[in-house]
Amino acid sequence: MRRRTMGRTAVTAGLVVLTALVGGCGIRTTSVPVDAGAAPSRVPCSVTQEGTTGTPVQGVPVRVFLVCGSQLEAVDRRSLPEEKAGGDPVRTASGLLAQLLAEPSESEQRAGYTTAVRGPLVVGRGHKGDPAGTLRLSRQPEDLAPTALSQLVCTFAASSAGAGGQTVLLAGPGAYPPKRYRCTTELRERPESTPPTAPAPG
Repeated sequence: MRRRTMGRTAVTAGLVVLTALVGGCGIRTTSVPVDAGAAPSRVPCSVTQEGTTGTPVQGVPVRVFLVCGSQLEAVDRRSLPEEKAGGDPVRTASGLLAQLLAEPSESEQRAGYTTAVRGPLVVGRGHKGDPAGTLRLSRQPEDLAPTALSQLVCTFAASSAGAGGQTVLLAGPGAYPPKRYRCTTELRERPESTPPTAPAPG
């Protein structure tokens, strides 16, 4: 019995020593810099070529706001026909809406641009009694995704369809009165927030 007890004690002691040796073989820290590869590249949010969607159409320069890097960034295009680029605010807004509904061009996608505006969605004239320059959407503005509404507000407000001062008068198809939506620096930086509004002029 004594020999067995001594044998077990020896085996136990050996395991303790072995465990200590193995535990001491950890990875030591080093002051030598380690090359972990290149840092993730930052989305440039700029296109090398003029972005157009679909078949290129000769027209006047227009500006739309797309999403890039969680912000709204202006993109210049030349694919809006002249008859929709000025004069009639509804035609201008309709052409700009078509641009926002279309998928960004290949060069825009490579630069990181996307659009949150989804159809079906059309824009038309205001109702009788609406302030001049009112645009009526086929859906209530509040029912749109916040980022999509921010794109519409900033794109319309920066065009001849706007109501001046980086604002646009928008409403839905119902009897609700229009609101004056404002495109601000804060909105462009956080398009997922609700666009600021003010009562429409009487």
